Amino acid sequence: MPTIGWFEILIVVAIAIIVLGPKDFPVMLKKVGSWIGTAKKYVNNIQNEVSNIDIEDNHTEKKEDKKDES
Repeated sequence: MPTIGWFEILIVVAIAIIVLGPKDFPVMLKKVGSWIGTAKKYVNNIQNEVSNIDIEDNHTEKKEDKKDES
């Protein structure tokens, strides 16, 4: 998997400043940052829900095992 280095990031930033202009660039950075933050929240919520489902499944399996032993 290719990695992105500092030089590539610098090129992308320079192109973005040229295309967007120096006045609109900070506004766009703020928007992109909020989109990334929102995406991270959604992914974190999904991971928590999946782990909670796994914990609940393990808990119910243990209860069933205890009932079978009795």
